[in-house]
This record gives sequence, C-alpha cells and structure tokens, in this order.
Amino acid sequence: MNRFLSCFLLLAALLAQPAAAQTRRSISGLQLWPEVQAELALPGNDYLLLTAHGQQNTDNNHLLGAEPKRVLGFDEQRLNLAYEHFLSEHWSLGGTLGYFTASSKDYLLIPEVLLRHRSPLGPLTFGQRLSLERVFPSATGAKSQTNARLRVDLEKLLPVGTGGFALRPRLSYEADTHVRLLKADTDPDERFIQFTSLRGEVGFRVAGLFDFTPWFAYQTNYLVTLPQYNAQGVQTSGGKLNAVTPVLGLDLRFTIIQGQSAETRQQLPTQH
Repeated sequence: MNRFLSCFLLLAALLAQPAAAQTRRSISGLQLWPEVQAELALPGNDYLLLTAHGQQNTDNNHLLGAEPKRVLGFDEQRLNLAYEHFLSEHWSLGGTLGYFTASSKDYLLIPEVLLRHRSPLGPLTFGQRLSLERVFPSATGAKSQTNARLRVDLEKLLPVGTGGFALRPRLSYEADTHVRLLKADTDPDERFIQFTSLRGEVGFRVAGLFDFTPWFAYQTNYLVTLPQYNAQGVQTSGGKLNAVTPVLGLDLRFTIIQGQSAETRQQLPTQH
C-alpha cells in the first residue's frame, strides 16, 4: 500500500512536468498565510480541530490592477472544522468541512473525507494522506467539482531539554487532480495534475499544548490557457502554463488536553 501511493505520487509529479519547450512558466509575488488552530483532544488520539486561515497576496497581481478590498487585512479567508478517528497506531480516518471566501460575496463550501497512514522509516516518521473533496460554489453558473489529493511527508520529533520542549522539522509534497468520470465536449481542457506543493517547516512544541510552526512552500498550478496566434498561424502565447507561487506561513495551534497525558498522546503536525 505504501509503495503504491508513493509510486502514484511520483508518476503524478512526472506527468505534471511536460517538456520545457511546450510550457510557459510564471512566478507570482509572495503570499502570506497565517493560521490559528484550536484542537480538542478526545479519547485515544482522536481530536476535533477548528482552524481560521488568512491569505494576503503581497503583489495583488490576481486583482488585475484593481484596488485590493481586504477583510481583516486578508485577501482571502478560510474556516475549517475537522474530526479524525484513529483506527490503529498507524491508520486514521476523518473528515473536514471548509468554508472559503475572498473579498466578495462569493464563497466555497468544501467537505472532504481523508485516510491517513503514518509509520516509522528509519529514524524518521513517514506519513501519507489521501483525500477526496467536493467543491460547492455559491456563484450563479459556477460548477461544482471533485478533487483527489495525495500528500506524503517525512518528519522527526526532537525533544529539547526536560521542560517538554521539542522541535519538529518536516518536509511534505502534495499533488491534486480533478476527478471527472465523464468529459463533455464543452468541458475545458485540463492537465492530469492541477496543483502541487512542496513545503518545508520547523515546528516548535511546548509541553504538547502549544505549537508554533513557521513554514515555506513552493506551490504550482498547472493550467491550460487559451492559445494566441499571429498572422502566419504561429502560436505566440497561451497553451500550457505553470503558475508558481511562493508562500510564507505561520501556524499557531492551541491544544486542550482534558486531563489526558500530553507526553504519551500522538499529535499530528499542524499541516492538517
């Protein structure tokens, strides 16, 4: 199972990288993603998680020259409620419900189901997260769609001293694809993988009750844009585009233990 998921992710990444001569590449300005998390520890390692996430686009190039209309200082906002049940020491199953909105009246409602596996890999912990989500937009005429996501990560929990402090260096890679069982003639062309994210972080844990995690990610959207041709019929622009966005984030997580032992509880990284 582990080898199958890892091979699938590698194949997906290769398919998302066509020949350089056929693909254009653009780089957006840095995005800032702060997030506050409140985790309620349940019996065993189960938990409820509520997160509030903001996104600020430092160059606002997505607004096409319009003045930014930020809410609470952010261009986009997201609330997420999650529950996860541990089936065993290594396997867990859960679900999330996300509410996403930008600086307008439109919003997205995103329910998701997930399956997670974590196991030792030498001195490290190797994790895999497979999920399926459905996007329900509020805008009239907008289409719902289903996305599949696969993420793999490597991490190491390093205790520091005897005061309950620990460092958690971690590296993750995620690939997403749009799931379509049937394709109509009017559906736009898409690439097999629409999004990837490579993320590195170093988490700081305090007594299992507070996590402070700065991180940096290199995210890419894989698009098919409308081709443009000159008078001789030669394509001058458009086609396949890799839109790259660097992201700097900070996760702050507060955990309510409810009388349990924080030292023996298995607590997941802040990237849910």
